Amino acid sequence: MQENRVSRWYFGGVSSSAAACVTHPLDLIKVHLQTQQEVRMRMIGMTLNVVRREGFLALYSGLTASLCRQMTYSLSRFAIYETVRDKMKRKNKGPMPFHQKVLLGAFGGFTGGFIGTPTDLVNVRMQNDVKMAAEFRRNYAHVFDGLLRVCKEEGLRKLFSGASMASSRGALVSVGQLACYDQSKELVLATGYLTDNIFTHFLASVFAGGSATILCQPLDVVKTRLMNSEVQYGSVSHCLTETAKLGPNAFYKGLVPAAIRLIPHTVLTFIFLEQLKQHFGEMVIT
Repeated sequence: MQENRVSRWYFGGVSSSAAACVTHPLDLIKVHLQTQQEVRMRMIGMTLNVVRREGFLALYSGLTASLCRQMTYSLSRFAIYETVRDKMKRKNKGPMPFHQKVLLGAFGGFTGGFIGTPTDLVNVRMQNDVKMAAEFRRNYAHVFDGLLRVCKEEGLRKLFSGASMASSRGALVSVGQLACYDQSKELVLATGYLTDNIFTHFLASVFAGGSATILCQPLDVVKTRLMNSEVQYGSVSHCLTETAKLGPNAFYKGLVPAAIRLIPHTVLTFIFLEQLKQHFGEMVIT
């Protein structure tokens, strides 16, 4: 009989929110780059332009929506994945096969992506407000103001604009992050050279973040365009068609800032998660 600590269902949301506080400016710049109709600015130029026009704090526009998104989207997918994984691990007295982790991660991510769509929409709009002319800004005071105004001005259905893309992206991100993190961590530990420590968590999460970035970038671009538009795109297929007209590279617009944002976010999320589990996790006997 051995005592082990396992993650509590809400640890994923808490750790993702903590990571978002650090990486939010990178997420904002990524949204700005993805919503350009033509490539006019690169990452550094866009960052300097935002700071020059609006000040340093403008890099944190939409932070309340970002945190609310993490506490809906990330909390849901982590809760589903880790709860089922831990139960299966205890039942089978060993780790799940990789294909099962992929399926479970995809299901958790798809569900979390749908649940988090309204806050994700407000998050994208609040971030994009910074680069718009004053007369065209939506000027949401905070995430709840944004949610209420979208309902009132555009209807309840608009809150779920881009839900299919957000859910599909959530599935791919979760496969890259959750399934690949678990598998790479197991492979690293199986070598016998490293123990279950923060360096192992760092290596596994870097690989997971890179995998997630490559998998989800095309859907992320389409999702961002759908959420930021009011009447520009009639459907997902219309958005895909219009984006494709800009060339194949349009689907990977903002890849570098996406990687610079998602990989550190993944690393911080899993390091925070492992520390929460180690110090405050639920004790189980295996």
